[in-house]
Amino acid sequence: MTKFILWLLLFGILILSPFIGAVSLHVENIFDPNHLSSTIFFDLRVPRVLFAFFAGVILSLSGLLFQTIFRNALMTPYTLGISSGAVLGAGIAIKLGLGSLLFGITAISLFGFLGAIFTLLLLIYLSQFLKSSHQESLLLLGIALSLFYTSALMIVFYLGDAMQNDMLIRYTMGSLSVIGWSHPITLGVIAFLLTAIIYMYRFELQLLAISDESASLKGVNTKKTTLILLIISSFGIGTLVSISGPIGFVGLIVPHIISKMYPSTINRRILKTAIFGGLFLVFCDTITRSLQTQSELPIGIVTALIGGPFFIYLIISKSKK
Repeated sequence: MTKFILWLLLFGILILSPFIGAVSLHVENIFDPNHLSSTIFFDLRVPRVLFAFFAGVILSLSGLLFQTIFRNALMTPYTLGISSGAVLGAGIAIKLGLGSLLFGITAISLFGFLGAIFTLLLLIYLSQFLKSSHQESLLLLGIALSLFYTSALMIVFYLGDAMQNDMLIRYTMGSLSVIGWSHPITLGVIAFLLTAIIYMYRFELQLLAISDESASLKGVNTKKTTLILLIISSFGIGTLVSISGPIGFVGLIVPHIISKMYPSTINRRILKTAIFGGLFLVFCDTITRSLQTQSELPIGIVTALIGGPFFIYLIISKSKK
């Protein structure tokens, strides 16, 4: 009964979210194309809600994927430094003042994606030298990379002018503000592909969650499967971070909530994790837009306020085992 109420509440927030914001909207006005409410609703509010939902899907599935492959409850693209690599790449593009490159792709998006992929490949390469406590050492390695990327971003910040620094500050706080449908459609396609590919590999993931040896005995090419899934996930994270900036802890929180609500095998939790992740981020975004402040509270701050204590709880509970 409690699970049903929670799902009902989150879906209710999803439906009501486009009507929440600094400007009050009335249902009778949103279908009038000549009314300002219609423009706000269909060009700003609905695209933003969909953008938040698809971003939540990508973040939560990526977190589930990393936690399963590395068999560590603390592993996410955020804690492993992949998001930080994407932020540094996007920050370099902002500093260089680059615009669109090929086929209308912005330099910020391209550099963000390259930063995420570079970090992933670097982690895979360095993990070959880790002999003991592999998962814990890899997590520390990711944290070290995050600190290095943060320092490098501070250098970019120091060398930038006032306008570039303002863009960097706003970018690093995370934002779901979008105008039009191009970004929500892009993220929607990526979220769909990520969900479909992970679902296709659901049985392989179930075996990888036990051990690489068990998966190999069942005929799974562990290295190929792991590389494919990590690259697909990093592509989604790199694209998302290049558009919205870093949004932390969603990939950490949601998979654990779903595993507590539905303590079943991973192949039965994929779709639930995706949907709950999307609804969770819409809920967080609705909070930022419902607060009566002079400027909108960045989404990254809200997720960090929720995720920080949760991260501490996971560390403490893990150390007791």
